[in-house]
Amino acid sequence: MAWKPSQIPDQTGRTVVITGANGGIGTEATKALAAKGATVIMACRSAEKAKAIAGKIGGDVRVAQLDLADLASIRGFAESTGDFDVLINNAGLMNIPFSRTADGFETQFGVNHLGHFALTALLLPKIRDRVVTVSSVAHKQASRLRVDDLNYEHRRYRRGAAYSQAKLSNLMFARELQRRLASNGSGVRSYGVHPGVSATELFTRTETPLDLVSKPFIRLVGHSPRHAAESTLFAATEPDADPNTYWGPTWLFQSRGPVGPCPSTKLSRNAELQRKLWEESERLTGISAVL
Repeated sequence: MAWKPSQIPDQTGRTVVITGANGGIGTEATKALAAKGATVIMACRSAEKAKAIAGKIGGDVRVAQLDLADLASIRGFAESTGDFDVLINNAGLMNIPFSRTADGFETQFGVNHLGHFALTALLLPKIRDRVVTVSSVAHKQASRLRVDDLNYEHRRYRRGAAYSQAKLSNLMFARELQRRLASNGSGVRSYGVHPGVSATELFTRTETPLDLVSKPFIRLVGHSPRHAAESTLFAATEPDADPNTYWGPTWLFQSRGPVGPCPSTKLSRNAELQRKLWEESERLTGISAVL
């Protein structure tokens, strides 16, 4: 029988931090967790937008300002956050024009991967249970990972390739984090998940004519944000979920359907490349994880 959010155990007494919770999958995950009794901290760049959403959800939902494009904001959030149970690295940008973050990182890589890497590294000593990092089926489009030029300083920027690189990095980070946690005897677990394909606001920010037609098309092949959140919710709450499994929708080339084990590329499973990405992420951010 397919897993359903109704199977989420009682979350009373547990606290979850979720990035990018002010829309799409993040909002749906917040609703489901709060309904099960969790305290949810919506960590969002736009606190005002998040507050408006939180006010409609009910339950113990709180808002904190966090800009993943700014290491100073990430440090401030980490310093002001107490111990909690689950970190969900959900926020993301997709196929946007070239730009750089406050710290000079290519924005898709800087927000999707480096921002979450830095956040997780700083928060690890405060996490009691697990980390869930949202990747994408788009990771399969990355034919290589240029660890020597992650910030597009020496090659032509292509928005689709940059997005695939960032989501590949999300999955590789989740796996390397799990390896390091396990080797250090930690009880904290790290999960990599993907949401399939869903018509969220990600498809309206490319600043191209595709913004006008993408969402109607995606609705035909994908599923709703509520269903797209199920893999995240499963990994965040299922007591016996295997952290070494890539969880996501399993139908129609993993674009929709019930949550289950999903395939990932050989590149994403390259342990040596995972290690190199981790070390380069530490170098770029100046932040090292305390495991």
